[in-house]
Amino acid sequence: TGDTGQGARTWIKQILNQDMAFQHIKVIYPTAPARPYTPMKGALSTVWFDRYKISNDCPEHIESIDLMCQGLTDLINDEVKNGIAKNRILIGGFSMGGGMAMHLAYRFHQDLAGVFALSSFLNKDSAVYQALKRNESVLPELFQCHGTADELVLYSWGEETNKMLKSLGVSTSLHTFPNLHHELSRTEIEKLKTWIVKKLPVEAAKTN
Repeated sequence: TGDTGQGARTWIKQILNQDMAFQHIKVIYPTAPARPYTPMKGALSTVWFDRYKISNDCPEHIESIDLMCQGLTDLINDEVKNGIAKNRILIGGFSMGGGMAMHLAYRFHQDLAGVFALSSFLNKDSAVYQALKRNESVLPELFQCHGTADELVLYSWGEETNKMLKSLGVSTSLHTFPNLHHELSRTEIEKLKTWIVKKLPVEAAKTN
């Protein structure tokens, strides 16, 4: 919360000592619009959606989540208009960004290539779970990472999210990082990069 797309890019660059770049994949870092954020006593913050509290045990602020899903759908549609196939698009994020990505993919864009969620969680009665209970289609794979020492988003919340999604038919992996707080680590980003390339391999030259 409170960071920008550019901030996230810089943060990853500091961890890797280089940009997270791929020869054949474009990386986009969107920024959430500023909005009043309840956990910060209503102060303006660049957050993807509002929360009643930072807990997995309360209702979701579905109004703000759905509004943002519309905005991010425009971003996906722009890429599709530019000729990128839906099954060549991955979405994900850190903390709240990962929560946002799970809502976006599993409720509105089930034909994406995959989702990654780093130090993220979904609330117990998430609209995502409700949507998947009614679902029949093949779902994007989920790549999840979480630090056991995370004191803001508890490891158990991430673990529970993973178990729930798996039980609802999502192919998931959960990578555990001992002693990692609410932050990113180099090993984690390297693992993520490997997964991204596995999900979006260089396409063989199209022959007639």
